[in-house]
Amino acid sequence: MSDLRAELIEILDEAEWEWLIPHVQRDAVILVNLELNLVDVGVAIASDNIPSVEQWIDKQLITKPTTVQVGEWNSDRSKRFNTLIVQPYVLAQEIVAA
Repeated sequence: MSDLRAELIEILDEAEWEWLIPHVQRDAVILVNLELNLVDVGVAIASDNIPSVEQWIDKQLITKPTTVQVGEWNSDRSKRFNTLIVQPYVLAQEIVAA
């Protein structure tokens, strides 16, 4: 498990909204709430930790982007996200300006 965590930490990256658009179009983006650690979510999904993932879905801590969110991001193409690829998904966490 620590190997998986280390691998995910290594591929953790920052992406512009533009880069995520094709993944949103193929329904592969999962938004991760800022309350959660992106790597923890990636580990849970990659290791099929169904109880954790179901709990996050139930609490709406991981969701698909809404049409409202996509519209907002389309009007602010400079929007950035922390991202993590866990095939076939792209986990994304919105970077909120301080």
